[in-house]
Amino acid sequence: MRANGARGRGHMISEAQKLRASKNDGHLVLALMAMTVVTGLVDAISFLGFGRVFTANMTGNVVFLGFAVAGAPGLSIRRSLTSLIAFLVGAIMGGRLAVAMVDTSRRRWLVTVAVAEAALLFAAALVSIRIDVGSATASNSVYVAIILTAVGMGLRNATVRRLAVPDMNTTVLTMTLTGLAADSSLAGGSNPRILRRVASVFLMFIGAAIGALLLRFSLSLALVLSGSLVLVTAGIFATGLKPNAADGNVRVDH
Repeated sequence: MRANGARGRGHMISEAQKLRASKNDGHLVLALMAMTVVTGLVDAISFLGFGRVFTANMTGNVVFLGFAVAGAPGLSIRRSLTSLIAFLVGAIMGGRLAVAMVDTSRRRWLVTVAVAEAALLFAAALVSIRIDVGSATASNSVYVAIILTAVGMGLRNATVRRLAVPDMNTTVLTMTLTGLAADSSLAGGSNPRILRRVASVFLMFIGAAIGALLLRFSLSLALVLSGSLVLVTAGIFATGLKPNAADGNVRVDH
């Protein structure tokens, strides 16, 4: 009888832990969806406001750099290279931060990263006040804004990569779209995580559209909105994730 009772209590504890883990994962996915919107905003800001450069989507930025090296008009080697280097610096910072906080809770780690990204975006908003979007030449403020936003995106990408949440990369949709098609019922699949995949595509689209619309009024406003959304994700991390065993600490994979 005692053995049966112990097994029953153990089963109840296990089920409670699974429930907490499920809730934590749900909050995590919600926060990453908000960050996907921010990616759309930032790419709209950088491409339309900083002069045909991406500071979040490095695939596109490397392609732009190749075009610029080949002499394609309207593109800048200096701007694309600045963005790429700044992004890599941010990714290094993200990796170092994960290592430094390996013994802390996942909640504290993610809140720290989100607050840092928001601070960089708010700093870029302040700098962008001096940017003339319609100018044909890039001022020093443009380069500072490129650096600030690219560092923030690199920091976030390094963090999201370590989280490894399926179909929630937050910055690149190529594999998400591939999975959406290749795993669909049309391809003989079972449509796994279809809602998450569709939501990721839609949210980045929405972010890009909102960013383009806001640039008609103010570059700084678009960056302030981006930083504010990242702060919302920090709030989700702080209140939705529990620093317990179900959460798990930062895992650094080599």
